[in-house]
Amino acid sequence: MQPRDVSTNPITVRPVEEERDATTIRKLVERSFGRDVEAQLVDDLRDCGMLVLERVAVVESGTIVGHIAYSRVTGAGAGHRLNITCLAPVCVEPKLQRHGIGAQMIRETIDDLQGMGEDLVLVLGDPNYYPRFGFDAEVAKKVRAPFAGPIFMALPLTQLGREGLPIEVSYATPFQKLG
Repeated sequence: MQPRDVSTNPITVRPVEEERDATTIRKLVERSFGRDVEAQLVDDLRDCGMLVLERVAVVESGTIVGHIAYSRVTGAGAGHRLNITCLAPVCVEPKLQRHGIGAQMIRETIDDLQGMGEDLVLVLGDPNYYPRFGFDAEVAKKVRAPFAGPIFMALPLTQLGREGLPIEVSYATPFQKLG
């Protein structure tokens, strides 16, 4: 596949059709990360019913070139009143990376999450990439989680997500395999 400019060659972001897309997604995630750990995480989250939102990016021919998943994060104490998700993972076909496909998927799915009533989104990732979408490491400091530091960021989507902090959270069981 040749790199494409998504401004002239639009990508469509659509819901995952589990049976039809699962194998293709797994292979894409493995190619994107160069290992199977993240692909297994997606499979495990799907199998245990913890995925809140899952989308794929497709080109005009229908070929899947990107994938994004959000799973449920559980708040403890005051955090129980928040709807919290974790973005993990997001990936794009390696030859098509750095052409806006990942950014398009993130923007569209954040809008979807807002429409679904989610209050807070967490991510563990590149501190030079995710802030462009509103993710903030300072906000994440108010979230007690198994992760910390500048790569742990949070994006409040509602007033409750902004004002309902600090909280403690736990991630879905498949994340425990990541060590």
